[in-house]
Amino acid sequence: MQALSGVDGAFLHLETTQTPMHVGSLHLFVRPPGARGDFATAVRRLMKQRLHLAPVLTRRLATMPLQFANPVWVEDGTVDLDWHVQRVAVPAPGTQAELEAAVARLHAERLDRERPLWRIWVLEGLASGEVGYYVQVHHALLDGKAGVLLAQTLFDPSPEPPPRPRGKARLAENPGTLALAATALARDAGLYVKLARQLPQALQLIGTLFGGPGKAPGGTGKANGHLRENLGFGPKTALNVPIGAERSFAAVSLPMDTLKALAAAHEAKLNDIVLALCSGMLRRWLAAHGGVPKKPLLASMPISLRASGDQEFTTKATLSLVNLHTDIANPLKRLLAIRDAAGAVKSVAKRARGVIPTDFPSLGAPWLLQGLASLYGASGLAGTLPPLANVVISNVPGPREPLYLAGARMTSYWPLSIVEHGIGLNITVMSYAGELGFGFTAAQAAVADAGELRAALLEALDELVAASRPKPPRKRTGTAARALPVS
Repeated sequence: MQALSGVDGAFLHLETTQTPMHVGSLHLFVRPPGARGDFATAVRRLMKQRLHLAPVLTRRLATMPLQFANPVWVEDGTVDLDWHVQRVAVPAPGTQAELEAAVARLHAERLDRERPLWRIWVLEGLASGEVGYYVQVHHALLDGKAGVLLAQTLFDPSPEPPPRPRGKARLAENPGTLALAATALARDAGLYVKLARQLPQALQLIGTLFGGPGKAPGGTGKANGHLRENLGFGPKTALNVPIGAERSFAAVSLPMDTLKALAAAHEAKLNDIVLALCSGMLRRWLAAHGGVPKKPLLASMPISLRASGDQEFTTKATLSLVNLHTDIANPLKRLLAIRDAAGAVKSVAKRARGVIPTDFPSLGAPWLLQGLASLYGASGLAGTLPPLANVVISNVPGPREPLYLAGARMTSYWPLSIVEHGIGLNITVMSYAGELGFGFTAAQAAVADAGELRAALLEALDELVAASRPKPPRKRTGTAARALPVS
């Protein structure tokens, strides 16, 4: 048995019909010339050979008696690959629009908690001749960086799969009631002690966030001023509404060289460019959907707390707020303001890496969180309360080299994520093989056509590139020109 962390358990308990808590990724594959056989069958065969390399895919939930605490992971020795790996025909004519609509429908479906919490869908019938591949994994199993680790197991670095160690048959676990209860009590007792030891450092961190200029440990008055720009509530927008189960999705890939050149030109990080592009995109979209608010939008940005070399399949991240400065029309001034605001947040998160807990006791958590999730969704409060954040933006470093599956080359890597009541848009970005893949996951109640976001992002990129070009020197005319020496 393996206990769920408090964070992972929260993703289970906050899940409702309207707010599934799984993440995913959409890939396109080009099969080699002359490839034979069915791709979905080849995927099932490879998954059967590799399940033992990723035990996270053979875990299922064992529920605590009366759900008094988080469930635990136990081994499922009979993973039904015919159910977990399925094929879907994309409606004709099989363009990008039909592919995205099909994936949006699949992403709206909740995973079966009686089985391991993942599925793979092979999407056929694309006009391009490529094969689509959508992976769906519950967030209780992993975070973004753990998802990259899982990709290293599922995919290959070359068309010819390297030798893999063989696995042994696994027996399913069926723990008894006493064993489950003892696991929960022992785990929570240790966590209470750990949290008590971290309390002084946590209080110091709170002082960093809310103290005056110069009071933050390791910070300056200017840095703390930029930090406070990220605190508060966001404005009310068309994105911040109660949502239903229906989703819309769009994806686009941008060349990494262009984005890195922009970052170097403005002494910014790649993540600053991502935030600036999203800010410009949102300004364009909001201009057509209710207007751009005078108050700047706030983005909720996950920050990884994973130590270097940590390959555990769980969630190790915290959420921060970043001011997107959507009230600034000039794209360069907006970028610099975002750079300073995001830098202040990253600085605090770096100092707090060992303080912010990634686990907490779970006694009573299922009752409390499930009740709050149901009440919040049914009450409609998301439509009246000011939003803590307007949008979620997550940037995850992905594989640098091309990946393969059953001899087919992966050409695209687009992430999908979670939306919630009051935050109807999630923008997740994943780097892959020289490109940055943007995935726009939206509730249809907030964004009926996510393709509009893709178009707005491309316009925002053109705007930032144009503004970053050196201006040609002015030509001298009139009296000044006549005063020049004549040869």
